[in-house]
Amino acid sequence: MQLTRYTDFGIRTLMYLAIQPERETLFRIAEITEVFDLSPNHVSKIVHHLGKLGYLQTIRGKSGGFRLGMAPEKINVGELVRALENSLAPIDCSKPYCRLTPACQLKGVLAQAVNAYLAVLDRYTLADIVSNQQELRALLPDLEIPVLQL
Repeated sequence: MQLTRYTDFGIRTLMYLAIQPERETLFRIAEITEVFDLSPNHVSKIVHHLGKLGYLQTIRGKSGGFRLGMAPEKINVGELVRALENSLAPIDCSKPYCRLTPACQLKGVLAQAVNAYLAVLDRYTLADIVSNQQELRALLPDLEIPVLQL
């Protein structure tokens, strides 16, 4: 199963925010578009949707922006994928209509595969997939990484 780019970019956006837990300033759409080389229009739609779902807290206005709306430990990857994907069906037997559909067992096998796929995703949170924060941050050279005081 392949995720849509919409879901991919939504997850990337949340990962980017999650690897900067100490950041006090709000994130902006322009920052996400620059870091991941994405369309501002596309990112705007994703951020708006993530805000409506509660994954982001969005603040409107001149000094507005967004930040995580919940702790990374509370963002389940399986739930996130279900919320962002329009359809998780791996095939559409109706377009064009397949004459084998009434007796086809493939759709049942594929449904089991999708359920297994989602079961794996359900075992992880956003915190799990960014647990290697130092490595992820090193891949984004524009991030200001605070120096740890010993």
